[in-house]
Amino acid sequence: MATKKPTSRKTSKTSNKPSSKTASGAKPSRARSAAQGRLARTLPGAKTGKASAAAAAEGDAPVFAYIASLPAPQRAIAKRFDALIAKTLPGLRRCIKWGMAFYGTGNGWFVSCGGFADHVKVTFLHGTKLDPVPPVGTGKYTRGVDLVRATEMDEAQLAAWIVQAERFPGLGAKRKAGGR
Repeated sequence: MATKKPTSRKTSKTSNKPSSKTASGAKPSRARSAAQGRLARTLPGAKTGKASAAAAAEGDAPVFAYIASLPAPQRAIAKRFDALIAKTLPGLRRCIKWGMAFYGTGNGWFVSCGGFADHVKVTFLHGTKLDPVPPVGTGKYTRGVDLVRATEMDEAQLAAWIVQAERFPGLGAKRKAGGR
């Protein structure tokens, strides 16, 4: 009869595997591929990389307060975009959702402008339907642009995208009767 060798059992609760967390308890940042883009740095006190933790609210005043709360470089870009969209679309509506400014008409919210630590992201919710398609975005439908300086803003192209994007139903748009 064969004898069984005793198996060694760990009595310690520590493991020899390297920890997936840093000494501070946070997970280390992973490298991103070129397709994923660069990592956005988080400003102190900000949520999820946004430069503002503004609460959801509808109307011009909350959006103007949000823009005023951004750091100077991002504020200049956001102010310029806000003026451009107001000039381009009469009857414009503004709101704050998910910590950034959203713009829309009676057809729903169709574009957002969010300040991050080192840039402002302008995102069109149906960006893949625009001509030409804006360059930034990895989602199924959204595309936009990342702006680092107000001087690099192509107002003519942005205005063309704004006019095109307004035609598509945005967030909160009422569905047509009988259609999906």
